[in-house]
Amino acid sequence: MTPASPLTASDTTAEAAAHDLGTKVVAGDLRALARAITLLESGRADHRVQGEALIRTLLPAAGKSIRIGITGIPGVGKSTFIEAFGLSLVERGHKVAVLAVDPTSPRSGGSILGDKTRMEKLARARNAYIRPSPSGGTLGGVARRTREAIIAVEAAGYDVVLIETVGVGQSETAVKDLVDMFLLLLAPGGGDDLQGIKKGIVEMADLIVVNKADGDLAPAAERARRDYASALHLLRPENSDWLPQVVKCSAVVGDGLDDIWKSVEAFRKATQGSGRFDSQRADQARTWMWNEVNETLLGELRAAPAVRSALADLEPAVAEGTVGPSEAARRILAAFRTGDGRADTQA
Repeated sequence: MTPASPLTASDTTAEAAAHDLGTKVVAGDLRALARAITLLESGRADHRVQGEALIRTLLPAAGKSIRIGITGIPGVGKSTFIEAFGLSLVERGHKVAVLAVDPTSPRSGGSILGDKTRMEKLARARNAYIRPSPSGGTLGGVARRTREAIIAVEAAGYDVVLIETVGVGQSETAVKDLVDMFLLLLAPGGGDDLQGIKKGIVEMADLIVVNKADGDLAPAAERARRDYASALHLLRPENSDWLPQVVKCSAVVGDGLDDIWKSVEAFRKATQGSGRFDSQRADQARTWMWNEVNETLLGELRAAPAVRSALADLEPAVAEGTVGPSEAARRILAAFRTGDGRADTQA
């Protein structure tokens, strides 16, 4: 086994600073928590080293929350629902963290939606913490560092972590690899709406919530609840220890929020009793590791001088149709392996 490289003085200083920051996070320092997440989201190489040291400090205090992913089409009322649900949990004595993955601005790279302005009441609550995070174009609108942000807020003592995603789409299911429970939020309708939501997302949902069940929409919400409940009977459940449920609520009025939390508690009890809760988290940790391997390798490949040199010839050739994409990919990998940037590299 190759011995580990000795730490330099700068490495030791970074480790000490990261440990100090992590200690403050565990003690409940909100400013330290904000700094920690900013550090974890940074793409700088030196920050990644500090981030890894920070995670080592935080991990022993993390893992005690229930992680709930919340998705739904734009306009379904995700932010309104999360604020109402979060406030109800705070009233129950919970500490609630909301990690809201916003679309990324193509100009600045920052968040566009700004969830703190959309959840003003929850943002002011003493035992609530909201962190908008730019998706960065990552598959499914799930920020690459959201996993590490989860560890940070758990270590800070938040026992309910709500992850709001950008919307519903084929790639949006990446959120499933982050959470314990997957909640799909729907608007009243049913019927044609059943065709408008991808079957795969419905199949993965542990809980379906029909929102806006108030006023003139109350009858439509009940019809939608029945329609989705019937549809779920036709789908094969992912696990035998939990049968997905369909409930309705009104985030504006506050009706149904207690029933949703009861479903969350029932889900947690059932999956912990069967062992699925812990095994799923273990699987997610392994997936996280391999995602990091893939993204790190891709970053190193793109940054390699030999690859950049090869791309100067290969990208135009692929665009013009004189070289096939598969052949170009093979040549790029050959250039990465050998350090030879000539486009005519054979492998």
